[in-house]
Amino acid sequence: MRIGHGYDVHRLTENRKLIIGGVDIPYEKGLLGHSDADVLLHAISDALLGAAAMGDIGGMFPDNDAKYEGADSLLLLNQVAQRIKDSGYNIINIDATLIAQNPKMKPYINKMRENVASACGIDVGAVSVKATTEEGLGFSGAGEGIAAHSVCLID
Repeated sequence: MRIGHGYDVHRLTENRKLIIGGVDIPYEKGLLGHSDADVLLHAISDALLGAAAMGDIGGMFPDNDAKYEGADSLLLLNQVAQRIKDSGYNIINIDATLIAQNPKMKPYINKMRENVASACGIDVGAVSVKATTEEGLGFSGAGEGIAAHSVCLID
């Protein structure tokens, strides 16, 4: 069995959609990034790649490659999961935490879990997504950005 950890953070900015866990969340700002900047899916992708000692999402999908500009991170996660499986590993479970002062994530958590499970080809019961605030502290507490941590187990 192998454990992986992933972390990602993106700045909130005007004139971008807020897409987290493959869900388009109504909000006045979105996350800045080369792809769709889905902070949750990027952290999960890094956890999976890390568990298999295959580098990180930036190595697999470089931000200087025009073909990934505006990319759907659910499709990228699916490619990561397929690479993990092609290397002989099975994804056992994924646990992730979003860190955001606003917007509130609770209404979207179940759909995020379903999206991750579908992209990875695993049961939704093997995917946990949680959200927390930083009680007004730090960059996420000040509404400057959103972060995500993820751990996973593969065998």
